[in-house]
Amino acid sequence: MRTTESHPADTTTEPLGADVVVIGAGPTGLLLAGDLAAAGLAVTLVERRPAGRSNLTRAFGVHARTLELLDTRGLADALEATGTRLNRMRLFGNLSLDLSRLPSRFDHILITPQYEVERLLEQRAVDAGVTFRHDTSLTALHQDADGVTAELTGPDGTPFTLRARHLVGTDGHRSTVRTALGLPFPGTSVIRSIVLADVRLTEEPTASLTVNGTGDTFAFIAPFGDGWYRVMGWDRTRQVPDSEPVDLDEVRDLARRALGTDHGMHDARWISRFHSDERQAPAYRVGRVFLAGDAAHVHSPAGGQGMNTGLQDAANLSWKLAAVHRGEAPDPEALLDSYQTERHPVGTMVLRSSGALIRLAMAHTPATRALRAVATTVLGVLRPASAKALGMISGIGIAYAPVPGGGRASGRRAPDARLREGRLHELLRSGEFVLVAPEGTAPALPPSAPTGAARVVRATWTDPARRTAVLVRPDGYVHWSSR
Repeated sequence: MRTTESHPADTTTEPLGADVVVIGAGPTGLLLAGDLAAAGLAVTLVERRPAGRSNLTRAFGVHARTLELLDTRGLADALEATGTRLNRMRLFGNLSLDLSRLPSRFDHILITPQYEVERLLEQRAVDAGVTFRHDTSLTALHQDADGVTAELTGPDGTPFTLRARHLVGTDGHRSTVRTALGLPFPGTSVIRSIVLADVRLTEEPTASLTVNGTGDTFAFIAPFGDGWYRVMGWDRTRQVPDSEPVDLDEVRDLARRALGTDHGMHDARWISRFHSDERQAPAYRVGRVFLAGDAAHVHSPAGGQGMNTGLQDAANLSWKLAAVHRGEAPDPEALLDSYQTERHPVGTMVLRSSGALIRLAMAHTPATRALRAVATTVLGVLRPASAKALGMISGIGIAYAPVPGGGRASGRRAPDARLREGRLHELLRSGEFVLVAPEGTAPALPPSAPTGAARVVRATWTDPARRTAVLVRPDGYVHWSSR
């Protein structure tokens, strides 16, 4: 097993250092690297931070689809023990979305700090054999027909190179990988001078998750479950640089104006100011190099979809890279191209939906306030409209284009069915395709299935009346179905 390590100062050149190099050890990079190593690939994860230093977390909500993906890796139950489950989201004062209607075992949003997600994913990556190179930065990269050469700088400033068949940039919105590729990152700043704080409250909010806007201000409060609360606030009349100091009095004032009370905030353990952009790279793949997470897309914090979208990027890409490296993809280039085809539209959708939410929260003109009133009324009264909104925010409703000849269910999320051999999510923990068929049948795999038949886990329906055969991808989406 490859061990976790910091980069030694005397390393020079490694012509074939890894199958895949991942740049950036946030949640997206950790999940991707762990998946690839679990599939048998040699993976090096490069991180500019020293070992043991966690990000100052901004993400704190884990949505249902992400919890399902973590369940297929055996991590969801451990993560759920670290936070609070919320079954309702209250938006704009009079709209409450019922998450318990989600068609998932995880019919809620889990409020837990990003560092808890990172802790579990990092341990999994270590156990799978990922080689970590901390306190190391990418300075340049070069591609050729056989691989990618990454030029890196180690802890003491010594340059060295690392070569791999593929490289993935998961290094955040200031991605050095994206810059090295020469890719633009078009977009704008959607909101400036947002303040964040982790505080204790004297008075517990009546709603588990509270958001409200008053025109010039909005505020948000969510519990971590351990006595601490995350507060986010914004003031239209106070647009200052991120470097401007912020204190608890400013946070209290924002909460009072937006929510009517500050709930007795005290003992802040962390306060920060930041701005939020809406940006998306035009390409998630350039040759042998890929982008995922914030390196590929950033958007407003509304809906809490940032970390979740990145983790879902990683789950989509990892099995495709593994299939190509193991020689199991009937058409390797087409399979790798499908990462862009499937995930770029999702990134665009998240930009639009989170942008719409933040603009509704910021509504201050009579016209935009009227629009917000109409939107909240529609979502509150029309069940199909609220179900669609929940599907987008939670990720449960995300689907991909069907495979030609793949059947009606192709491209859709596969529910966690109970099978003779166990739950579908438990069977997907092998990292392989799962073929579910009626008992006593052996359907032929479609030509687009992986070429290694041994890599397909076979299972049977518990209901003998079910006559459909379904081939489920490692990321939990239906590849093919047939009667």
